[in-house]
Amino acid sequence: MKEYNKINCQNYAMDTPKKILEYDVVIVGSGAGGGISAEVLTKAGLSILIVEEGPLRTNESFKMKEKTAYADLYQEAAGRQTKDKGIQILQGRSVGGSTTVNWTSSFRTPSQTLNYWQAEFDVKGLARRDLNPYFSWVEKRLNISKWQIPPNKNNQLLADGAKKLGWSLDSIPRNVNGCANLGYCGMGCPINAKQSMLVSTIPNALANGAKLISRARVESVIIQKGKAIGVWLTAMDQRGQVKDKNVTKVIAKKVVLSAGAIGSPAILLRSKETNKKDTLNPNKALGKRTFLHPVSVTIAKMPDKVNAFEGAPQSVYSDQFLWRDGVNGEIGYKIEVPPLHPALSSTMMSSFGEKHQSLMKDFAYYQANLALLRDGFNEESVGGQVLLDDNQYPILDYQISDGIFRGLRHAMEKMTELQFAVGAEKVHPLHLDATGYRNFTEAKSAIANLKADKIRWQTMSAHVMGGCTMGSNEMNSVVNSDGEHHQIENLNVIDGSLFPTSLGVNPQLTIYSIAAKLSENLARKMGKFSFSLFTE
Repeated sequence: MKEYNKINCQNYAMDTPKKILEYDVVIVGSGAGGGISAEVLTKAGLSILIVEEGPLRTNESFKMKEKTAYADLYQEAAGRQTKDKGIQILQGRSVGGSTTVNWTSSFRTPSQTLNYWQAEFDVKGLARRDLNPYFSWVEKRLNISKWQIPPNKNNQLLADGAKKLGWSLDSIPRNVNGCANLGYCGMGCPINAKQSMLVSTIPNALANGAKLISRARVESVIIQKGKAIGVWLTAMDQRGQVKDKNVTKVIAKKVVLSAGAIGSPAILLRSKETNKKDTLNPNKALGKRTFLHPVSVTIAKMPDKVNAFEGAPQSVYSDQFLWRDGVNGEIGYKIEVPPLHPALSSTMMSSFGEKHQSLMKDFAYYQANLALLRDGFNEESVGGQVLLDDNQYPILDYQISDGIFRGLRHAMEKMTELQFAVGAEKVHPLHLDATGYRNFTEAKSAIANLKADKIRWQTMSAHVMGGCTMGSNEMNSVVNSDGEHHQIENLNVIDGSLFPTSLGVNPQLTIYSIAAKLSENLARKMGKFSFSLFTE
């Protein structure tokens, strides 16, 4: 990080002040949507306040230690789960959001997904031809390109298996600059090689006059006469717990929610217009159609050490089964690998006693594959719903449907086949009833009979999307195609909660690019008529 970036970030990370603040725009959240929006809107000459619930950290804080990173940088100390405990959810919670802790995989949105949004939700202005200039701008801005360094062994085994089986295969584009191939991206980059919002757009926005308040939760949007006029801030303590509620009133001409696909719906659910019925959610679409890319995992014991904790976490992928039965048919999936670090992996491989000890003793020899299930494209996959508990804290009610279980099972079988194709001694699918199988015939038969149970099937996700669905029909969407709330003026949503479905690819590049387009549109609507990202 450039020194002025670090100094500016530190200077503007104020404690939540007990007073009234005024800005042109308040941006809630500093992840992919908020970070891009902050840079674009400050370039347009608008006064911006960025509010982040989590702490401000710099590369000096990132020690590549799981015991501190998860508690410090993730929602609920990396322990967030769906309401029924069926899916573990990994989401960032610090300045930079999930971009600070993700594994850097950066894909353009599939045309099939964008076409589906247009056909089913009448989303306008986000066809592939509309987004291509913004994809290109973001890729240049964040140094996104295909990974050229040879993959680590974890990824290489995926590549070898895909080649042997004749499956599609390609390299993953990554948003890095000067990457040292350390392998600890999920704990924050200690050398600032990862071009997250923490080291790119947010420091630039601060240099252009924006202000940042960290450890402050936006409690609610302030609404008067059908218009958003600002937000209430709640101060958080050093442990990430509520310290003082509603201590600061921020007045703004525009409110931009970029708190993510659980956070943004939660803020709107907490918001009410005085003496009005539910103006924010009249058609009960808010919080619904929240998607996860549910993940199935298989772990393979290889004859030689893999050391899946070393090297770029994700560098190759296969889309062989992403559209396996068309857009609307049986759920497809993208195959990648996860990095394996002891603490997080031990929670993934959640067996007990001697069985768990036996699994962990071979840790360095494991190769792991994961499948991202593309949820949201048929009637068996309607997503979950963001709700509030008795303390007004968000929870996600996401039921794993029969269709998703079929997808998890299909993916588990194919990933197991791949691992045996490259010489696995045994493969352990992540299901509480599974064991280590020594050949594909045995594994295939066992997988076909694993109980479709939400607790026994060890499912996880790091991609939360939807909940503030965009579209033209107010009956099944919350905002329009520009991210503007259907019923409340001056209220915009710019983050992954906009998506009417999941993507089928890792979401950060899609969020970046749509955020660039929508924030550019917002700047023009706020009187900056000549502003364009492409004429600077």
